[in-house]
Amino acid sequence: MVVEEATVFECQGENLIGIIHRPQVPEDVGVLVVVGGPQYRVGSHRQFLLLARYLADSGIAVMRFDYRGMGDSGGLLREFETIDDDICAAIDHFSVAVPPVKRIVIWGLCDASSAALFYAHTDSRVAGLVLLNPWVRTAQGEAEAYVKQYYVSRLANKAFWFKLLRGKVSLWEAYKSLFGNIWSMFFGNKTTREEGENGLGQASLPDRMFQGLRNFNGGVLIILSGKDLTADEFKNLVSHSRAWQQQLKKKNVTVSELPEANHTFSSHSLRHQVQLCTRDWLMAEYLVKTP
Repeated sequence: MVVEEATVFECQGENLIGIIHRPQVPEDVGVLVVVGGPQYRVGSHRQFLLLARYLADSGIAVMRFDYRGMGDSGGLLREFETIDDDICAAIDHFSVAVPPVKRIVIWGLCDASSAALFYAHTDSRVAGLVLLNPWVRTAQGEAEAYVKQYYVSRLANKAFWFKLLRGKVSLWEAYKSLFGNIWSMFFGNKTTREEGENGLGQASLPDRMFQGLRNFNGGVLIILSGKDLTADEFKNLVSHSRAWQQQLKKKNVTVSELPEANHTFSSHSLRHQVQLCTRDWLMAEYLVKTP
């Protein structure tokens, strides 16, 4: 029997809201779901809730929570790059609330996976990461993904040509958009949107994420959607970087791609594929006892 219980814990003087999914006999590995913004602990299409219930039915305790300024938690809204304290407070609380849990796997979608990479190597309790469509956006990366994926697919789309022949597509606007993205692809600066807003220009977002991955020795599962701009940006980044390629080939890293998935895995079938992929990886990495 699985018990679901609401919980409140503190981070830097603010109350954070979470839900713990507690199996009757929990494994010693638990999953902490970190939300990506703007999002809260239920997830798009109830994905986080359904994932937590699925894993808990397999004996894996799960905690999902809203960090400061998100969902029902107190405090001002925060960027994903500044939630280390929130993740630490959640792990502290999870470990006390479910004593059998000694190892934590952080599960995050989009910029929550980026936040997980920043944090994981700083906390010895974190044994693994599940990263879905990691957010690595730069002006150049976004433009390249648009040029390679969006415009190519548009040219192969019958509906586009039909609209063009009927005069419902502005060739001038399409040209400006394409040229603008090609210019950004080759000449745009590499500063991310978040760095521009926060003045964090010491290294690009992809570089800081790479450092986090390189410094983390636990297991890593990366799940990529086949029909998603964010995932395309990540794949393009890897294709241009030998260092990223070598990192993803390490024994502790597993990469899985779901060709039909969009960014939030918005169908029952896609969500179930993510659930299976996560559970099977957890079982193989941490729970299957070898003779």
